[in-house]
Formats: sequence, C-alpha cells, structure tokens
Amino acid sequence: MNSAAPFSSTTRSQRRRDKSPEHENRTRFIPHVQGLRAIAVLFVVLYHFWPGRLSGGYVGVDVFFVISGFLITAHLVRELTSTGTVKLGQFWARRARRLLPASLLVLLFCAIVVSVPYLTPTSALPAELKEIIASTFYVENWFLAFNSADYLALTGEPTTVQHYWSLSLEEQFYVLWPLLMLLAAWVAVKWFSGARLRAVTIAIAVVSVASLIFCIVFTITDPAPAYFVTFTRMWQFGVGALIALVPMLRVQHPVLSFVLGWGGILALLYTALRFDGQTPFPGYMALLPTLGAGAIIAASNTDRWWYPTRLLAVRPMRFTGDISYSLYLWHWPLIVIAPSLPFWGLTIYHRVALLGICFVLAWLTKRFVEDPMRSWKPLTARRPRVTLWAALVAMILVAGTAAGGWAANAPAYQQGVQAIQDVRENPPACFGAAGALDPGCVDTELDVVLPAPGFAGADRPTEQQCFVQLNDMRPVSCEFGSDEPDAAQIALVGDSHAFQLLTTFQAMAEREGWHLTTFFKGACPWNTTPLSTGGAFGSACSEWRDGIEAELEERDFDAVFTAAISNTPFSADGYDSVDDAAAAGYQEAWSTMTDRGIPVVTVIDNPVWETDPNKCLRIRDLAECVGVRSDVLVDEDPLRAAAADMAGVTLLDFTDVFCDDDLCYPVVNGANVYRDQDHLTVTFADTLAPQYTQALKEAMAAAVE
Repeated sequence: MNSAAPFSSTTRSQRRRDKSPEHENRTRFIPHVQGLRAIAVLFVVLYHFWPGRLSGGYVGVDVFFVISGFLITAHLVRELTSTGTVKLGQFWARRARRLLPASLLVLLFCAIVVSVPYLTPTSALPAELKEIIASTFYVENWFLAFNSADYLALTGEPTTVQHYWSLSLEEQFYVLWPLLMLLAAWVAVKWFSGARLRAVTIAIAVVSVASLIFCIVFTITDPAPAYFVTFTRMWQFGVGALIALVPMLRVQHPVLSFVLGWGGILALLYTALRFDGQTPFPGYMALLPTLGAGAIIAASNTDRWWYPTRLLAVRPMRFTGDISYSLYLWHWPLIVIAPSLPFWGLTIYHRVALLGICFVLAWLTKRFVEDPMRSWKPLTARRPRVTLWAALVAMILVAGTAAGGWAANAPAYQQGVQAIQDVRENPPACFGAAGALDPGCVDTELDVVLPAPGFAGADRPTEQQCFVQLNDMRPVSCEFGSDEPDAAQIALVGDSHAFQLLTTFQAMAEREGWHLTTFFKGACPWNTTPLSTGGAFGSACSEWRDGIEAELEERDFDAVFTAAISNTPFSADGYDSVDDAAAAGYQEAWSTMTDRGIPVVTVIDNPVWETDPNKCLRIRDLAECVGVRSDVLVDEDPLRAAAADMAGVTLLDFTDVFCDDDLCYPVVNGANVYRDQDHLTVTFADTLAPQYTQALKEAMAAAVE
C-alpha cells in the first residue's frame, strides 16, 4: 500500500521548499483543540440527555468534522512534505488501531444487549441488528440515508447505534482525503513541476466549495438523506483542512485572535441554544457552527489567560477532550437502554447519574482499550497489512455476533408480528375502544395485553413513502381501495397523527368499497395558520399546504377526514392567542371543502406522553404506568374550538376512551394503545374503525340531503 511512486522524481530542494515555516509543527494548536473537542462532545451528549434544554447541541458533530479535517490534513501534509508521499497502509493502520478497538467494543456490547429480550423491545431487533452491521463496516450514514431516516425528527425509536453515522462518515473521510491529496500532489509533480502543497490546497478548496453547494441544494430538495451522506459534509472537513494548509488563516495577532476565538465560541453557543430539529440542516445553516469551530482553531494566540485558546486548554476541558471519542461512543447506547431497566427511572437524578456513568466508562475505555491498542506491539511491530487484516477479522466477529442475535430471536419476532396480525383480524370481544364505547360489553378486564409491549413498535403503518418530513414540501399522495367509478372518494389529510390511521382507513376503504386518497406531512397539520418555527421548515409546511389545497380542489371528494397533534407550535400573529390562531386556521382550511358541500370529519387528539409508555409496561405493572391526565392531555385542543358550530364539520372525541377524570391509560381493555410516546398502534386504531366509518357515512349522507 506504499504510494511513494508518484513522487520518486521529487528533488530534495523541492522537499525543502515544501517543508517551509508554513507547515510548522501543529503541537501548539493541540491544547485548545482538545478543549474544542470537549465542547463538541458536551454539546452532543447534553443534547441527547436534555434535547429541550440544548436544542441545537447536534452541531457538536459538525465541530468534530472541522477538527478532524484540521488535524488529519496537518498530519498528512507533514508526511507529504518530508517524504514526498503518504504511506497509505501505515496511515490507515494507525487510524484502525486508534479508532476501531473502542468502536467495536461498544458495537459488541450493543449486539449482545439488544439480543436480550428483556433489555430492548423485540420489535426493534431487525433495525438494531441491521444498523449494528452497517456501523461495523462504517456505512451507517448511507444506510440511514437510503432508509430515509430523519435524525432531527422526534418520532419513532432510534437504535442504540444511530450515532455511528458520524463515525462512518469520518472513516470515509480517512479513506478519501489522503487519496485526494496524493492525486493533487501527483498532478502537480507530473504536469506543473512541483508546487504540490499549492495543488493540494486548490484541490481541497474546490472539493469543499462543490460539497457546500451540493449540501445547500440537497438539504432543500431532500433534507432527510442530506443530513447523512458523505458529499454534503466534506466541506466541513475542508474548512479545517484549509486552516492547516494556509498559514495566514492561523491568526497570531493578539486582538484578531481574541476576537476570532471568542466570536467562534459565541457562534457555537448561539447554534447550540437556538437551532432545533426544525432548523434546515445541514444546508447553509451549517456554515455558522462550522465557521465558528474554524475560527476557534485559527485563533492561535495564547499570550493571555483570558484568551479562548488558554481557557479551552484548562485541565478539565483537556481531560474531556481526551476521552471525547469514548464518551461519544458510550453515551447514546446507555441513553437508549437505561429506561428499559427495572431499577432505573427517568428522573433528573437518574439522568445525572447516567451521565456520570458515561464519563467513567469513557475514561476506562480510553485507559484500557484505546491507549494500549494504539501501541500494541503485535500490531505496531508488523506490516500495516497485519493491522488491517486483524481489524477486518474483528469486524466480521462483531457482525457475526449481531447475526447470531437475530438467529436466536427471529422465531420470537415472527411470532410477535403474527400475533399482531391475528389480533387485528380476530380481536377479542370488547377489545380496546370497543369495550369502552359499546354499552353491551360487560367483561372488559382483558388480562392479555396485545400487542405485547415489546412488539408495539412494529404495530405501525408500513407505507412510509406516503409520508413526507422536514423541509420536503411535495404534496405526495397515495391511492388505496376501490377503483370503481361510483366508489365514494375519501381523503385522509394531516400530520403524523393522521398518518397513524392509514392502515385502519385502508381496511375501511376495502370493506366499504371506498377510494382513499392520502396526504401526510410530519408536524404540519391541514391548517392555514403559519407555524411559529418559521424558517425553511415553516416555509415547506406552507408550500405543502398550498400544494394539497390545489390537489383537493381538483378532485370531487365525498368526504375529508383530518387529524393533528394537539401541541403544534402555531404562530399567534394577528390573534389574541395561539389557540385562536390555530382554530381560525383550521376553519379556513376546512372551508375550502365545506363551501363546496364536501363534509369534513376530524377527531380530538389522543394523549401525548413524555416517553414511550411501553418502556414502563415491559418492566412494571400496568398500575405503575398510567399518566396523570393534566400531564399528557392538552387542556383544550384547538380542533374543538374550530369544529364548534361550523357547518359541514363533524367532531369525534374519544378522550373518555383514553382517560378517566384523573388518569390516562396506555392499555385499554387489553389493547396496547401506543407504539411510541404519542402515536397509536394500528391494533388500537382498528378498534375505533366502526366510529370512523359511521361518522364518514353520516357526514356523506347529510351532505347529500
């Protein structure tokens, strides 16, 4: 793997010219860069522990990318200028010894833990094991991109290794970056008589600009995969690389260094506190944390104690930066797993204790895994290929452990999925909402909870292609049911709380001979009032609404059914309150149908829990898993005010099915209500199908009269 050949014609004088003061030893940058690493990992960790308190903490990953670009480029340039080449085998072997031992240890831990049914829900097993394998071979970012994962969305259950997407992207950087630099240097030697560093700098600048443009465009057109793919992130590594390559970007002037350093810190604090899951990211918004991190690295003057370079180099920051890699690896699996432990709660004290455990594990991993493996003589004393082959064998062993976990649990998983299908087709008497709504039901104390808490996550609509997220504004529609010309035309419109009814409405359409058309967008109800979030997400929601309004106007529907989460953040501009604005927006949207004589049916939202109640149900008695009504149910759903006295609108209210006067329940008459913290299982939604069907029939009949 030695790549000396491209520079065999390089002269000593050329090497001396390249090894100029422009590429002095980078050691004087390391202390405050370690502190910057600490900031980056603390942003990410605190964001995952308390997302509501540090809503933009995910930008810590972007800071890591800039740091990696700076350090790795500086290392490669020193080797390139001193030897005329980069020994790829040695470089990749060093990276493998540095990163893989801790990474594979955590992956092995996750592969074992997720295979234990009592520690993680069985319904999550396929996704967990697939992502563990993808993470083992460092393609997790592409796996998530191809599966349209939404990192910043708060719906669904993330896996224990979802955070490996950034590590996968970094590994791809370690492969591509030296190849890019070698190619640029070879071109310089071959056709331009040297000037290798200039060629490398130009190549990295061009790639970075192209990556930034692609990042901005792709975030607008397809935001979910744009977060993960390699090409949207290369420019962030490039920012750090250019600081290492261009000496004038490393500022020694006291005043400029002071301003630059503190300006970078303020930029990072602003993004961590002000960005959130609805910020169009990465896109152009990623410029602020990326350039902020670059500014801190570039501010290299350390003359005064109040300079950021000195403050970032204090011992606690350097210690945290030193264990940052292992801390990043461990924190997320523990966050995902801990709530499922019988003895672990969700209080602030438990979270703080878990954070402390993460630090201890990170230090132990650094001390006994990372450091020893970096200098382990059986590997360092041999050719680089020995390290690389050993790494491949270790990766195969971890992947094999994950595959073994699936083999051991596949029968139980298939049985659980089949049980869900069976109960949908043949529900017990008085099951779920039927027992609460039918006065004829006498025995509603069903002992068996279906679907079982460990499988509730699998009890969801499967037609994900019908659901658009984030900044996607396309009015995507799906068609189901009868294609007969005289079939009743029903539309199902709304956010994820309308999407949760899709499978139930598909079955209704098949039974009743209806034709069903759907329009869904995450966190964007059918309403004309703008969202308070604004920005690209708010604009995308408004454009999506305009698009579906045009679609609805072109079709002669017989009825429209809509649902929405009750706590959508609407703007109150022009109204006395947010609730008034939301109600007015619903009425304006619905009137586009009712003015044409098309009835609208809507439903009061179900309770919304802080965490998935299945985590409690799997380890505690049902009586311990109830929710206080005032905590999980919005006092006044704006849908109620919107539907009041509006002709042509039918309002359904199943609050008494979910709750009594004081408490709300995650299980109703043997039916598991939730698949996550706020979305209904399809099995439970099916028990409300008779009420949905009757309401639509009565609304259509009234419209005909």
